[in-house]
Amino acid sequence: MGFKADPPDRRFGEEGGRLSYGAYLRVPELLDQQRPQSEAPDELLFITIHQVYELWFKLLLHELESARTAMFNGELWQARHLFRRVHAVERVLVEQVDVLETMTPQDFLAFRAKLAPASGFQSVQFREMEFLSGAKDDSYFERLRDASETELARLRRRLEEPTLWDAYLTALSLRGLPVSDEEIMASLLTVARDRRTYDDLWQLAEDLLTHDETAQQWRMRHVQMVERQIGTKSGTGGSTGAPYLRGRTRLHYFPLLWELRAWL
Repeated sequence: MGFKADPPDRRFGEEGGRLSYGAYLRVPELLDQQRPQSEAPDELLFITIHQVYELWFKLLLHELESARTAMFNGELWQARHLFRRVHAVERVLVEQVDVLETMTPQDFLAFRAKLAPASGFQSVQFREMEFLSGAKDDSYFERLRDASETELARLRRRLEEPTLWDAYLTALSLRGLPVSDEEIMASLLTVARDRRTYDDLWQLAEDLLTHDETAQQWRMRHVQMVERQIGTKSGTGGSTGAPYLRGRTRLHYFPLLWELRAWL
């Protein structure tokens, strides 16, 4: 008797017809989310860019959480893999500003008044990323008056949970390196000077630094765009606008990794 193969699985691919591209990605719902408040032609561009940012922020939070877990578990190879993805997405965030800058100041002014008091300052996901990365600041709760209880709960959780730096310190301790406040710089120097033994920890520290650096590049690119669009005007959310944003460009998530350079 000859071997009789099982019939092909008709549930996969177009034969099954169980799921379409549009249904899987919920494209109709997605495309229904761009709702301009004016007749200005460039408002659709403005909304689309910022909604795409929020989607990238959601992915970044997912990947950074996973990288943090990998570091806590001592799985440095996995953390490094995830950071490569994080860095790639963050470079896209920087490059997206080029698209927004195709809008002239005159184009923006045609609908800017409709935005107040909405502001990018109110992006809860962006603040979550900062908290997760180590830049925790509970004063933001006083400024997010229109955030939902769910959003505020997420931020409170980020304020209380471990940061990426906490996870890296755990990775150091798992290799027998002391991580107290008095000893951490000595441990970082040990990692930097003994690459033969600790190269994975060194490369992971470089991944953290790249995350920090790329976030800073995005802040700088953002403030340049704001200055190009509105000059010294105040922000729609009530901030000082570009001066406030420029002050944020000096923020570092991992100051000890920057200070380490001076000790090498």
